[in-house]
Amino acid sequence: MRKPRSEAGWGLLIVLLALAIVAFLARDALTAYLGGASRTATPAPSRTAQDPHREATPSEPSMQRPVERARGVEDTVARGAEARAKALEERGR
Repeated sequence: MRKPRSEAGWGLLIVLLALAIVAFLARDALTAYLGGASRTATPAPSRTAQDPHREATPSEPSMQRPVERARGVEDTVARGAEARAKALEERGR
């Protein structure tokens, strides 16, 4: 059974709309995960003696931040496990 001619493009339109929504959400998720890092096509200006080396500020994204946060969480979990083991050992005596 064939569809009437007026309903022929609605399926494709819905698929394209869903694809656009997924692409928009993925862009936001990647931006949030990477800390807003973006690549620019223009080269950075060269540093001179009058332009001292800047330290990284919180506004500048760091690719090491997720790793540092993960290590911090790992340390916290390890300390908690040690504290629970110590409490169990004290309770057992």
